[in-house]
Amino acid sequence: MLQAWAPLIVYLAIALSVGFVTLLGAKILAVRAKVEPETKTMTYECGEEPAHQAWIRFHPRYYVVALVFILFDVETAFLVPWALNLRSLGTFAVVEMFIFVGILLLGWVYALKKGALKWQ
Repeated sequence: MLQAWAPLIVYLAIALSVGFVTLLGAKILAVRAKVEPETKTMTYECGEEPAHQAWIRFHPRYYVVALVFILFDVETAFLVPWALNLRSLGTFAVVEMFIFVGILLLGWVYALKKGALKWQ
């Protein structure tokens, strides 16, 4: 019984030890520079002095648009392979994809009805 698990145990032990040794080596060999606290929180602008404060607030509407974009981007990731193999997949896959697109269209109509994409 133990012989069946031995390769997995050895693999896990090696993987954990490599990770631990890497982290320990980085901790030991790290250069400890004295950095003032204000420069730690300052915005990095390609080595230049910052022109102004970079902490600005975004309107929540941008997040809704980003979520809708991600939703339809994922849809595209599913549709492209399906479209490339359409002939070999058969009728069941076509019906399945129409159901998938239908559910996404219902979500899009819901977002439009709720005014998620209106800029007022």
